[in-house]
Amino acid sequence: MAKRNVVKTIKPCSQLGEKVALPGDKSISHRAVILNSLASGKAEIANFAPGRDCCSTVSCLRALGVEICREGPQNCPTLLVSGIGKDGLREPANILNSGNSGTTMRLLGGLLTSQPFLSIITGDASLRSRPMGRLIKPLRSMGAEIYGRGKDSFAPLVIRGKELHGIEFSLPIPSAQIKSAILLAGLFAQGETVLHQPVPSRDHTERLLKHMGAELEINGNSLSLIPLTSSLASVSFRVPGDISSGAYFLVAGVVHPNARIIIKDCGINPTRTGIIDVLLAMGAKLKIENERVEAGEPLADIMIESSELRGVEIGGSIIPRLIDEIPVLAVAGCAARGKTVIRDATELRLKESDRIATVSRELSRLGAKIEPLPDGMVIHGGNPLVGAEVDAHFDHRLAMSLAIAGLIAKGRTTINHAQAAQVSYPAFWQDLQNLTI
Repeated sequence: MAKRNVVKTIKPCSQLGEKVALPGDKSISHRAVILNSLASGKAEIANFAPGRDCCSTVSCLRALGVEICREGPQNCPTLLVSGIGKDGLREPANILNSGNSGTTMRLLGGLLTSQPFLSIITGDASLRSRPMGRLIKPLRSMGAEIYGRGKDSFAPLVIRGKELHGIEFSLPIPSAQIKSAILLAGLFAQGETVLHQPVPSRDHTERLLKHMGAELEINGNSLSLIPLTSSLASVSFRVPGDISSGAYFLVAGVVHPNARIIIKDCGINPTRTGIIDVLLAMGAKLKIENERVEAGEPLADIMIESSELRGVEIGGSIIPRLIDEIPVLAVAGCAARGKTVIRDATELRLKESDRIATVSRELSRLGAKIEPLPDGMVIHGGNPLVGAEVDAHFDHRLAMSLAIAGLIAKGRTTINHAQAAQVSYPAFWQDLQNLTI
């Protein structure tokens, strides 16, 4: 069955200006509903991420016996989660479906290895083409019975839960999803689980686990987790706005010649703010105001204005802090003076699309001068963009990045398969339209 094609047309506008209320952070939302499902008591999770990825996690948890109700506006829902405790999950009656969500598959994959039943978890064609060997290897070293398809362990994953033992493991590359999967398995293992990271990746799982009462110690780049002896304590809170969604408006604000945008209640977890650091290094007029903390997560309001950007080099330890924002940072590189070089980002080739290839190809259609590299790209800034027909390749981050490029391209930019934005930001197109004056 052929996938449908929703087309969006973007054209330049004279001014960008508005306050933006972002959808809830996708990474935090996944973790909040999973951990509260394992907790004792009821939790209210406000501003839960409305995209399809988090809906996949909710559907899988419901199939595992968790009662989850949804109320409130479609684009800013509240979840009511009735936690079933550390021993309450039940064997699903059918195959679990992660949709397009790698986070759902990896985090639940880690959790299910410790549960006393059989489960099978699959996803859409895109997710089934993403190798899962990096997930399976450490889980098997904990004693898990988990199997994928072929030598690269593609989904569907078949998991026969059993008693696990803690391990000491060094993550070969920074990966919050793999780290979180091992921690979820370690909650129910016998003995301590110790993880060593090459550099810190996003730490939402660690923050929430500690907030809910888990015995988790953090020492530099290393973590040690003691298994649960009692259920986690449920926690109700409002999920901060997703900085990965805010990144499109941050870049729109700096590249547009007449813009002033205020992003409200945005998460500024330091493991996620690489986009802010890079934009400041490029010369962005950016201010962070009204900083505070909720449920262990820092958030603030961010003001961004039209700026004269300069090219920079991006690589090394900052890459895990902005890996999802690289497609839209490439748009900033197109508008900057000089050359922007992105390296150490091979992980981009294993996302919803090969983002090194697709970002380079589609921005080139608009007149950008980009050279793809095995682990990144070189962007020669200063070449005026011209509207053209481009394709999102069913990749939500590419669809939204191309929309921002279209705001500064001369003429009309037509984006095929623009419906991909639904994965993480269903209201993106409406919010973008509200910004244009």
